Amino acid sequence: MLIQLTHIRLLVSNYTECFVFYRDALGFAIDWGDENSGYAELHTGDSIKLALFKKELMAEAVPSAYQPSAIECHNKVALVFAVDNVDEFYYHLKDYHAIVVTQPLDRPEWGLRTAHFRDPDGNLIEIFSNMSSVN
Repeated sequence: MLIQLTHIRLLVSNYTECFVFYRDALGFAIDWGDENSGYAELHTGDSIKLALFKKELMAEAVPSAYQPSAIECHNKVALVFAVDNVDEFYYHLKDYHAIVVTQPLDRPEWGLRTAHFRDPDGNLIEIFSNMSSVN
């Protein structure tokens, strides 16, 4: 039996804002969907798609008995992206008014330089580059 991860789907409340953020601020090409479609697939490489889906549309597909409680909880997942230069990408995202969580920081114990943001729906995003490739 084969199982393969093909998509990471974010169920978002602010679909249009998230679509624009991932397209414009993060620079992902769109494989399917647009600002108004309620669902979009973003090209992140050859093997895994990042998808955005309006929470309300997903709720129609999943009966309410199987949905989690209404308790708000952050950081159940983090999207992690490798970038060439954390500092340059950090300032690029700030130009798009990304919600800054942490500024660029060397993490020698990880061998990485990182920064953290939230998308318009509150999802945690980490950008990183290997410290050996940081100037």
